[in-house]
Amino acid sequence: MGTTLFIRSSGGVTLTHAGKQFVQRGRKALSEIGMAKAEVSAIGRGEDGHVRIGIFSSLASGFLSDLIQTFGERHTAIKLTFVDGNPAEHLAAIRQHQLDIAFITGANEWAGCVSQQLWSERIFAVLPSDHPCAGNLTVQFGDLAHEAFIVSEAAPGEEIHDYLVQRLAALGRHPEIHQHGVGRDNLMRLVALGHGLTVTSEATTAAQFPGVVFRPIEGEILPFCAVWSSSNENPALAGLLDLARSMTSAADQPAFSFLFPEKQDGDWHDALPGKQ
Repeated sequence: MGTTLFIRSSGGVTLTHAGKQFVQRGRKALSEIGMAKAEVSAIGRGEDGHVRIGIFSSLASGFLSDLIQTFGERHTAIKLTFVDGNPAEHLAAIRQHQLDIAFITGANEWAGCVSQQLWSERIFAVLPSDHPCAGNLTVQFGDLAHEAFIVSEAAPGEEIHDYLVQRLAALGRHPEIHQHGVGRDNLMRLVALGHGLTVTSEATTAAQFPGVVFRPIEGEILPFCAVWSSSNENPALAGLLDLARSMTSAADQPAFSFLFPEKQDGDWHDALPGKQ
């Protein structure tokens, strides 16, 4: 060290001034190392850490909402951050490890990703409260074929647009669909004001929007799955996946996982019933 740290004598060892300074700093360093070891150990056990989640569904209600709430209650030390986006954006982020996991629509095979189907949601038509079909328990696309529709320019607007084109084209209709640069809340308000109809997944229907009603579209079911990278070794992610699997009903929601690096990305409407 370049100087004397302690002096030996018959009475024991006495620290010099330099020695006292060294011990003071050393104790702080050892304390920090001990804290670092404890933190790393907690992260390794999945008791602490960070999970970055891509979402493509509403958190207003449903399976995903329950999963996030339950995980947060059980793992209070794990930080969760959320990113909205479309499936293509989420899949790219998963492959680049910018996201740990994404919950997206479909039951397809995505290149270089592991996937597991977890739940399904009904698809609902969003109608003004004075719409002729507002009093029906359910609706069919045939009831809405001559209507104008509106979608958001943000996710999942593009996927909803493609879905509407597919469904209404099957009825021999070229749909009138207008895009607006607004979020979900303002899109619902535009429906209430009579600017057009839209569709949404079941989870959204738990939210209250004055002037609109939600009616399930007969026969329209949308599967949702978790997607992550097989090379992601985040212990907190493993804990989230374990909880998601335990919450999935084996009887009603058969789960599957796969890794198909040779396949190409699927999209939202490809996963819908009737899509060949």
